[in-house]
Amino acid sequence: MDFLADLLPNLTLGFTTVISPTNLFYCFTGVLVGTVIGVLPGIGPLAAMSMLLPITFTLPPIGALIMLAGIYYGAMYGGAITSILLNMPGEASHVVTCLDGHQLALKGRAGPSLAIAAIASFFGGTVGAIVIVLAGPPLAGMALSFAAPEYFSLMLMGLIAAAALGQGSPMKAIAMVVLGLLLGLVGSDVNTGLPRFTFGILGLNDGISFVVVAMGLFGITEIAHNLEQSDEDRHQVIRNIKGIWPTRSDFKVAAKPALRGTALGSLFGALPGAGATIAAFSSYALEKKIAKDPSRFGKGAIEGIAGPESANNAAAQCAFIPTLTLGIPGSVAMALVLGVLTIHGITPGPLIMTQQPDLFWGLIVSMWVGNIMLLILNLPMVGVWARLLMVPYRLLLPAIVMCMTIGVYSVNNNALGVYLTVAFGLLGYLFVKLRCEPAPLILAFVLGPLMEEHLRRALLISRGDAMVFVERPISAAFLLLTVIILVLMLRPRRAKPAPAET
Repeated sequence: MDFLADLLPNLTLGFTTVISPTNLFYCFTGVLVGTVIGVLPGIGPLAAMSMLLPITFTLPPIGALIMLAGIYYGAMYGGAITSILLNMPGEASHVVTCLDGHQLALKGRAGPSLAIAAIASFFGGTVGAIVIVLAGPPLAGMALSFAAPEYFSLMLMGLIAAAALGQGSPMKAIAMVVLGLLLGLVGSDVNTGLPRFTFGILGLNDGISFVVVAMGLFGITEIAHNLEQSDEDRHQVIRNIKGIWPTRSDFKVAAKPALRGTALGSLFGALPGAGATIAAFSSYALEKKIAKDPSRFGKGAIEGIAGPESANNAAAQCAFIPTLTLGIPGSVAMALVLGVLTIHGITPGPLIMTQQPDLFWGLIVSMWVGNIMLLILNLPMVGVWARLLMVPYRLLLPAIVMCMTIGVYSVNNNALGVYLTVAFGLLGYLFVKLRCEPAPLILAFVLGPLMEEHLRRALLISRGDAMVFVERPISAAFLLLTVIILVLMLRPRRAKPAPAET
């Protein structure tokens, strides 16, 4: 329990790091941009984070991480506004918020609904940051005993779990994982230095840039997908928002769902591959199951807002636990964070707390500060965010494309990156039409090189004996869990016998 004795000095270091004017500015910029991105339907936090990745190259590591994290959980706040007012979820985790939030808005209770969403989000996000403080150091201490076989088995389990928890076909998800792993192999071989899968293109000798893949699959794809919608779909009537503060009865009804949602969100956020969407849906299902009158859900139940909103924000914060302490991204957004750390030469893992304590504890404290900023931004400025919903998408498109093109070109000052971004954008659009989720691909693309490194290292130490992965207990346990996940994942998809002819 030595980490408890060091907790106060570490938190003091975190506050000292964050309260500097520069880092406060990065934090405020992140949450403000995240809120705006979340409010504007059709962009989403992943696309926004992908577009703004090049900006983080010029920032110090702690500033880049604080701003990127602020964009992520700030978009979680902003997405609730769109869901409640327009019944348009900007992110998958806000789908369940639409069910009751929009019904309450139609009944003239948009103000209290938005306030409950903001307060529940604040509570879930704040508790999520506390969970990181308590769970991060012990998990990092346990990870110090990991060697190459354990890391490889853990990453393999994380990839399979990410594929299993998707919303589409398991086989399609596995195919996306394989494609992501293959894309991660493009470039020079780590041991021999020989080019692999470059097809003679010199620009690919250093591999495919993470920024290119992220911007293409999420940025370009989102633009193409949203151009299919007309402005009439967006320009719905924004009702006058009056009486923002909820009643005492609203607080009483929402309190326990927010607590339960926060607990579920903290659990799912810490699991690689689960994330905010699974947490939000689980919270909604739980509240509906234990409710005295389940028929209220879908018609304007305040619990249907408080539970999912606290769950998805707690999950958004706790997703940083496996990312920072194990180097395993808990979600696609965390894969973007992992990419930023790698670009700055920082290796996520158990040693990050001792080698980069200001970065780790500064990020955690910035979450508390950012959540307070978001609460202040969301409650008094609800009317401003509502008016932003009237911005036609055709006016946003040129600015978005210009920023993406400049950002991609600035990575290596090479036009090849721009061409590849467009190619990945078209590929992502094809994935949307084929109902293939790009999330497993981007996770595999990030983890692929790390998995190869640990695989080779393990086989080198064992002199080519693959049994090293099952002879070590922790590695064997991860592999066993991977097999169990695969069996459960594929079992429901067995073909059913055709009905007998009558």
